Amino acid sequence: MTAHDDLPLNLYSAQQVRDLDARLIAAGTPGFELMRRAAHAAWRALRRQWPDAGEVTVLAGHGNNAGDGYLIAALALRAGWRVRVLAVGDASRLSGDAASAHGEARAVGVDVQAWSDRAELRGVLVDALLGTGLGGEVREPYASAIAAINASGLPVLAVDIPSGLSADTGQVLGCAVNADLTVTFIGLKLGLFTAQGPDQCGELVFDGLDADPALLPESSLARRLAAASLPCLAARPKAAHKGLFGHALVIGGDTGMGGAVLLAAESALRCGAGLVSLATRAVHVPAALARRPELMARGVSSSAELLRLAERADVLVVGPGVGRDAWGRVLVSAAASLERRQVWDADALNLLAEERVARPSGDWVITPHPAEAARLLGISTAEVQADRPKAALALAQRYQAVAVLKGVGSLIASPDGRLALCDHGHPAMAGAGLGDVLSGILGALLAQGLPAFDAACLAVWLHARAGESLGAQGRGLAAADLIPAVRQLLEELCPCLN
Repeated sequence: MTAHDDLPLNLYSAQQVRDLDARLIAAGTPGFELMRRAAHAAWRALRRQWPDAGEVTVLAGHGNNAGDGYLIAALALRAGWRVRVLAVGDASRLSGDAASAHGEARAVGVDVQAWSDRAELRGVLVDALLGTGLGGEVREPYASAIAAINASGLPVLAVDIPSGLSADTGQVLGCAVNADLTVTFIGLKLGLFTAQGPDQCGELVFDGLDADPALLPESSLARRLAAASLPCLAARPKAAHKGLFGHALVIGGDTGMGGAVLLAAESALRCGAGLVSLATRAVHVPAALARRPELMARGVSSSAELLRLAERADVLVVGPGVGRDAWGRVLVSAAASLERRQVWDADALNLLAEERVARPSGDWVITPHPAEAARLLGISTAEVQADRPKAALALAQRYQAVAVLKGVGSLIASPDGRLALCDHGHPAMAGAGLGDVLSGILGALLAQGLPAFDAACLAVWLHARAGESLGAQGRGLAAADLIPAVRQLLEELCPCLN
């Protein structure tokens, strides 16, 4: 799915959007008028995307989503296009506004046929099957209709949401339409942006249907991160010195994993931490200093050595390459005992999930991918992915930490219930070391004084936007490639000087 910074920032649940729809009707906008506006918005988007198609096949269910489809069919017919509606849901079950839409389509001459798995699909396919009200797995005959749409090879427009996709979680409920274009209405649904949502939606177009902004819900389920609304570092005074911008200590790099800790340390350095120290296996120190002499790299082999190093640090970045053997467990346990702002990643999280270390008592951020999140919550990875917003909030509550649940539509959750979503990124970012870079960025932002939730939001956005930009070059993106790109983005967003 293409991410657009011109989309609204608030993300809602399906129930919140239904409540908004009801408020609009109660405030004086008839339901059929809202349905008509939705149909016009979808038809405009269809013509922009496929101006020369000349033919539309609408697959309609029996709810209000079907009503939108019938009105789209009427608009297409009036425009001189060839039009058919395949009624997958029993048209006799239509009621209210959807029944009125069906009647209007028939009155202007739209050809409505009963769906069968032998029906021929032609032109642009309009998915008006199930909408946002789906509560369980897709059943027949809808499953067969969705399979036929996906197998057709034809362009597909989904009305409001691809049928079979959960509007709240982005989970595919058994099967779902693979749309090329999704036109969604009134309020953005969170499920369009996370888990499998982006793959199912294709390009996303939003239309508020001229809703009065005063009627929008006071609180949303989540907020989408966008450049114009991100937290930012303050400009630096001309008399700035390194002591003003924090000391980050990066801890990790067991034997054979020195690259992870070096990526995190270099990221922290490049994102503006005043001082960056590195606590790692002694064997990795020469390579670290050869690559980045600005780092204060020390070999450590005991908790006492680490505690001495940590006395001067403001922020600890714990876990990149730390491993799960005795050396790593000793260092992570020592870090957990310190009253410092902390970022935990990788095997530090696995040690925590195994209850081999305690959690810190202060201000901290955890950055699990879905499998690590599953271990931390004692559930399966599939369960995490089935409801990513719920999992992110559960992590924040259980560990009293700001939780970054990585993946498509990365989520940032706070123990106080705030939830943010980043809809940037690129599949080329699926490689080793990217999480280490994110941890280092986070450490630098914490060291420079941003609150934990703000630091996590800014770090995730910078990381995803840099990866999105570099990913345009294709496969083979190396984690270290991100570091200069992140530095440049940070300067564009938060200039060092006014």
